[in-house]
Amino acid sequence: MNPKRTLAAGLVILAAASALAATATAAPAAKTIVFCSDTTYPPMESLQGGKPVGADIDIANAVAKLLGDQAQIKVTGFDVIIPALLGKKCDAIISAMTDTPARAKQVNFTDYITVGALLMVKKGNPSHVSTLASLSGKSAAVEAATTEKDALDAENKTLAKAGKSQITIKIYPADTSAAAALLAGRVDAYFADATPVLYYIKKTGGKFQIAGKQIQSEPEGIATRMGDPLGAQFKTAVAKLYANGTMKTILAKWGLSAFALKK
Repeated sequence: MNPKRTLAAGLVILAAASALAATATAAPAAKTIVFCSDTTYPPMESLQGGKPVGADIDIANAVAKLLGDQAQIKVTGFDVIIPALLGKKCDAIISAMTDTPARAKQVNFTDYITVGALLMVKKGNPSHVSTLASLSGKSAAVEAATTEKDALDAENKTLAKAGKSQITIKIYPADTSAAAALLAGRVDAYFADATPVLYYIKKTGGKFQIAGKQIQSEPEGIATRMGDPLGAQFKTAVAKLYANGTMKTILAKWGLSAFALKK
């Protein structure tokens, strides 16, 4: 027997064993979590230079990072965003989506902020709008498939029962288009979450103002498919983001501190 050959063979076996051990203990490769998002809803999500930015985008990235993964944003119209998730076009939805009982029958929610809805009008409130009922005989712009659209539909039913003129609801596929309709004078009011309303008031140099008080306040959440383990992982991640101060930092960055979940 050649002792040198035996020694060399032993070293090869040892090296192979070490390589296998290293492979077995190495951290699993990060995967990409694809989030569907309607990027027409600043400051939650919008496109700047073709790149998704906003509070929801930062939250998606922070959640994915905690899970050892990376986030990818898939731009998706809000009116088809739940079908896109259910059709496995993405792994989750992060798009300022209100956690409603009707939606909760289709998807699982991980709530991360609480937001109300506001009416926005031109500066000076020329149409004297103050409540949904005050929109009787007037017009309002709203994004398709939103809770605000549902609220306007419900108000029209109430107005009809009272024999009053209904609200002319102008529906837009993009929320930015709904806000633009008010600026162009095509409607008397724009109805949306408080987050974009306050954003537009600030960014347009006083062209808009709030009309009346906040109408409703409900949680917004990251949506996942029923039974998907990501749902439980997201709940743990969001809790950690609040505990370690990351969520506070993100919300403050976008002027949304008032919408943090209450303990």
